[in-house]
Amino acid sequence: MSAQPSPPIDGPASLPEAPAPVAPRWLARFGCPPRRTVLLGLTGSVLLVVGGFGAGGVLVRDPVLTNSALGFWRYGHGREMATALVYLGVGLLVWAWVRLGRDVLASRVSGRAVLSTAAVWFAPMLVAPPLFTRDVFSYLAQGTLPLRGHDPYQVGPDVLGDVLSENVHYFWQETPAPYGPLFILLAQGMSWLFSATGQSMIVGVVGWRLLLLPGLLLVVWALPELTRRLGGRVPVALWIAVANPVTVIHMVGGIHNDLLVVGLLAAGSLFALRGRHVTAIAIVTSAMAVKATAGVALPFLVLVWAARLPGSFRVRLAKATAAGLGVFGAVFAFWTFVAGFGVGWLPALSAPSMIVNWLSMPTGVGEVAFTAVNLVAEVDKQPFVNVARILGAAVLVVIAVRQWWAARDGGPDAVRQAGVVLLAVALLSPTMLPWYVSWGMVLLAMTAWTPRGLAYVVFGSVWLLVVYYPDGETALYNWPYLAVCALLAGLAAVSLLRPDPLHLAAGARAPAPPRPEPATTRRRPWPL
Repeated sequence: MSAQPSPPIDGPASLPEAPAPVAPRWLARFGCPPRRTVLLGLTGSVLLVVGGFGAGGVLVRDPVLTNSALGFWRYGHGREMATALVYLGVGLLVWAWVRLGRDVLASRVSGRAVLSTAAVWFAPMLVAPPLFTRDVFSYLAQGTLPLRGHDPYQVGPDVLGDVLSENVHYFWQETPAPYGPLFILLAQGMSWLFSATGQSMIVGVVGWRLLLLPGLLLVVWALPELTRRLGGRVPVALWIAVANPVTVIHMVGGIHNDLLVVGLLAAGSLFALRGRHVTAIAIVTSAMAVKATAGVALPFLVLVWAARLPGSFRVRLAKATAAGLGVFGAVFAFWTFVAGFGVGWLPALSAPSMIVNWLSMPTGVGEVAFTAVNLVAEVDKQPFVNVARILGAAVLVVIAVRQWWAARDGGPDAVRQAGVVLLAVALLSPTMLPWYVSWGMVLLAMTAWTPRGLAYVVFGSVWLLVVYYPDGETALYNWPYLAVCALLAGLAAVSLLRPDPLHLAAGARAPAPPRPEPATTRRRPWPL
């Protein structure tokens, strides 16, 4: 991952270099790549929205569709058609993203082109129903609980007994909120707006999406400078972190608070490398006050701070740790005091561990071990899962300590190692959900990547898109479905470097080798 990028595999020597595509004038003003790539992804997004109204995380009683001529879209054959549109939309969006990735690898598009293209793909998602999840309904319920006199860290949405609780997934009905005090404050504000508009679920869903969108804007703001400091290329980083279908569909379409977390992580990391350490610690502490996982980055930001202080390593580390703890304590105490519910959310952090699926590596190992033993003797599965999770936690601690020590010189390498550990946390935690990968990838996207590494990113991204069904239920135990998805994800990965791996088009041409960016572009403060 740290190796310098190398060009994709060249085509036969007899073929001329593919000419740079020419965008129409109305797109060229925004630095966009060819219209076909833009419109292909836009079509995919629109199909996802249309299909999502029937197959996504729909309301139990939809105020628009339930009593209309379009109500069939939510049931029977109509729902099957809607599901087909969702998957067609996923396929078109992935296809467009891979096409854009080829242009990025060949240096045919700028960062501004990638960003403006992603903006076109995002636009339909702003009015989409929740896709591949129902989490936003939990957010609305958790924000409403304190407005009605309940402690969100003591009771679950089921105590509400109204339109809010009926739309929350059954698995989370009695589960207290596992999020920090800043999230509860945001949820209260959104739920107040929800109540003021007559409990309009459409306003609540769209409102939450807009509330979390600043996280994406923070990523876009921090990315150019952070990418230069971490040794990556801006177009590649934008392609991985922003234009990625996981961001478009899961993070924005699915409405996950992880979007705000990754934005604060990126902004805090940039401020740390700029030498504004108090601001950096305060921002990442705020991210932790949304979701506790963000706190993993704090010890690495302390190393960045320590590297700028005088004295021996131990002295510098002691000073930076003391100062960092002071900032952390003040900011965390502030959000806790304003929210008014104490630290009751800390015991609720174990709630996600109730999910048992093999997307979590330790859980997967435990399930495999159980399956093997169960062939010989009938045993209970949970002990196998528990032991594997304990071993996974031990491995995670070793990885975190090793990466932290390797980053003891501070600087950009500490931010890079923080990304590695955040990714390891997602993979080795007792529970893993597709959007958890964003914690580490938002930082790792800004490092140097090889073409082969980017092909792995394509495979992983496509895989994470489809391991849950459009309505938010898990698909992880539908083995024929997963086999087909794995083959398609592999085809997408290979297609990044080989435009026609199945040889369906005669005379298909490999992408042109990357052309170096002009020196003037590299000196721009915002090399988009």
